[in-house]
Amino acid sequence: MPRARTGFVRRRKHNKVRKMVKGQWGTRGRLFRRSNEAMLKSLFYAYRDRRQRRRQFRRLWITRINAASRLNGLSYSRFMYGLKQAGVELDRKMMADIAVRDAGAFTKLVEVSKANQ
Repeated sequence: MPRARTGFVRRRKHNKVRKMVKGQWGTRGRLFRRSNEAMLKSLFYAYRDRRQRRRQFRRLWITRINAASRLNGLSYSRFMYGLKQAGVELDRKMMADIAVRDAGAFTKLVEVSKANQ
C-alpha cells in the first residue's frame, strides 16, 4: 500500500494562514512557520484589544463627564451619586456626548444632581 501524503490539504492550510498575514513585514508574510506565529499573535492581540477598547472608552467618557461637572461646581462622584438618587438612567456614553455638545443641557443635569444630594 502506498504511503499517504498530506498533499493539497497542507497546502490549503498554509495558504489560508499566509492569506491572513498578507502584508506583514519580511518572513512573517512569506514563510509558513513565521506566518503562523504572526497570525496567532495577531489574533490574540485582536481579542485582547477588543476588550481594552471598551475600558478605554469608559475612561474617556468618565474624564469628559468629570471635566464638565467640575465646570459646574461638582465632582464626578457627587454628580453621579445625585443622578442615581434622582433616578436618572443615562449611561456614561450619552452623558459624555451631552457634556461635549450641549453644555446647557448638561448644566440642567448638574442641577438635578445637586437637588438630589
